[in-house]
Amino acid sequence: MADIRRIDDRISVAPQIRPDELADIAAQGFRAIVNNRPDGEEAGQPSDAEMRDAAQAAGLSYAAIPITHAGFSHPQIDAMTQLLADADGPVLAYCRSGTRSCNLWALSAAKAGGDPAAIVEKGAGAGYNLSGIRPMLDALSGRA
Repeated sequence: MADIRRIDDRISVAPQIRPDELADIAAQGFRAIVNNRPDGEEAGQPSDAEMRDAAQAAGLSYAAIPITHAGFSHPQIDAMTQLLADADGPVLAYCRSGTRSCNLWALSAAKAGGDPAAIVEKGAGAGYNLSGIRPMLDALSGRA
């Protein structure tokens, strides 16, 4: 079973999920899946195409916003912001451990004007320490 960690009513994050879990994830009320892993990051991980097909079969919308070791970019942050704005219900983002997904959500929330302290608190509530990106959250939110 997927280790889904709720950040708020709009977004949850998880470590790698499997195609056979997507019907259950849809039954939990999620409307969209965001894959934050590049293909081939780890042996045995489901491919983007496999996950897209399984998500669509489960009635979920699907997007890939891969985050590599190179880090985060404004186009990735903007893509996440747009996806969350367009989603017609709760979104589940995943990567290898859930950390990149949580970080991408946090950067997106800050760039949209969110309060960095509240963002860090929400991340902590889901089990993720965002203190390492706090300076970026401050800068993106215009509160640096």
